[in-house]
Amino acid sequence: MSFFSGIRIAVLPVMCGIVAGMFMSACVSAKVREYRAEVVGEYPHDPAAYTQGLFFNDGQLYESTGTYGRSSFRKVDLTTGKVLEKIDFSKKYFIEGSAMMGGNLYLLTWTSKVAFIYDAATLEYVSTYSYPRQGWGLTTDGTRLIASDGSSTLYFMDGAFSVTRRLTVRLNGRPMRLLNELEYVDGKIWANVYTADLILIIDPATGNVEATVDASGLLPAGLRTEDTDVLNGIAYDEKTGKIYLTGKNWPRLYEIRLTEK
Repeated sequence: MSFFSGIRIAVLPVMCGIVAGMFMSACVSAKVREYRAEVVGEYPHDPAAYTQGLFFNDGQLYESTGTYGRSSFRKVDLTTGKVLEKIDFSKKYFIEGSAMMGGNLYLLTWTSKVAFIYDAATLEYVSTYSYPRQGWGLTTDGTRLIASDGSSTLYFMDGAFSVTRRLTVRLNGRPMRLLNELEYVDGKIWANVYTADLILIIDPATGNVEATVDASGLLPAGLRTEDTDVLNGIAYDEKTGKIYLTGKNWPRLYEIRLTEK
């Protein structure tokens, strides 16, 4: 089931040159679509979870959480928010984005310049890799890892974290910085913009932002505390076609649908 069933998103006509086998970013595109995130369901979420990565694999929800001394990776029950399994990390690591691909679990760290691989089925440690950039968001298109580092660049990588392609994300021709948590949804890359209640829907071929999602007001004021932080966390369940959003130290996780503004 496609998440975009019933939603008409324009096919963007683009005219791009190809030089030395690489896509040029100077493309002419149609008007960017604007959506709001409408809540259709809500679930408990651990308010102590500083969400860095959120995704489904084979219908199961997983989450990576950050901050020094509290970083973890979790297998989570969607309906109750209960943590079913958990990996805790040394206080020297600030865990960031996470993704599963090819039977492995991949985890980034913020500034430690290392990334971890675990067995996706058993959650047992496999190896540690050198990682030359800051780690922010991480997702996969099924064959490549896709990572952000807080800039306007997305990095496409193989399973050994070697970069095979770089992509600059642009909204109406302007590079968009602070790309954070990522999710691959129906052939598009969704990206949280750090510190903003904004999600970008990106064409992975060109880097053009095809649509924006306004998620302001998603968490009601009455549920906010002094620990509540920014929107961060996008999870797409391919089995159901449903998409979920949460934030750092949020007490709720929301199933949403897009409504056009």
